[in-house]
Amino acid sequence: MKLKDCITFSFKDALARAKAESAEQASHYLILHHGDSTKPLWQQHLCTNSHFCRTIVANGYLTEQQMLRAALRYRLGMARDGGVIFWQIDHAEHVYDGKVMYYQDNCHRDHNHNPTWVSAELKHFYLGDDFPYEYLPEFSHCLFGTHLLQEDNDTRATPVAIVEAEKTAIICSERYPRFIWLAPGGLEALKPEVLFPLRERKIILFPDTDETSETYKKWYAIARSAQRLLGRPIYVSSFLELNATPDQKRRKIDLADYLYELSL
Repeated sequence: MKLKDCITFSFKDALARAKAESAEQASHYLILHHGDSTKPLWQQHLCTNSHFCRTIVANGYLTEQQMLRAALRYRLGMARDGGVIFWQIDHAEHVYDGKVMYYQDNCHRDHNHNPTWVSAELKHFYLGDDFPYEYLPEFSHCLFGTHLLQEDNDTRATPVAIVEAEKTAIICSERYPRFIWLAPGGLEALKPEVLFPLRERKIILFPDTDETSETYKKWYAIARSAQRLLGRPIYVSSFLELNATPDQKRRKIDLADYLYELSL
């Protein structure tokens, strides 16, 4: 994947356009070429035209205008083959990496198309000595959406809700904006150390559910360990454990899909 070939648009221009245009117009005209290679990678490749963004709207999870706001909020990008780029950017604007993921038409993960990382794709493309190391993201990882903390830095009053998947954080950010929604991007990716930037916040974990409550137990144990690191309580929601049906637990449903199915 050659990132400069991605469909791109200017973050500043897109934000102004979003305020001025209707949801339908925004859905079709927010794909502009940036062309400034001095900008950070995420800023060069912001895009609302990935298959992920389209299917979120097509399946009714979010309206077009909500999807636009969420894409700008989380700085979503698009790979040349239509995959969505979930950038991991911390509260100090350091780009850790970008996860490229693929979704089916029903907005569930395409397990026949493995996710990859922007750092890996950059290394694959630049096989010679001309690799631009200044553009290589960090090797470690942070929670998806961590950059949103800086926007609320003055008060630190907004509580943080953590879900497993980036998709869930994006949808819930529009449905429940009184929280800052973050995601580790996988069950095993949540570790006590990635919660350290949240040490001055109220933190609530919303684990996915399953038939044996294994996910809930794992995240509860992580919360206990993180409490010792942060020196403050971390709450683990049992909402799905108490409310999901046996069939939903068998399907290992997450918060976004549970609320979506509830509205059908």
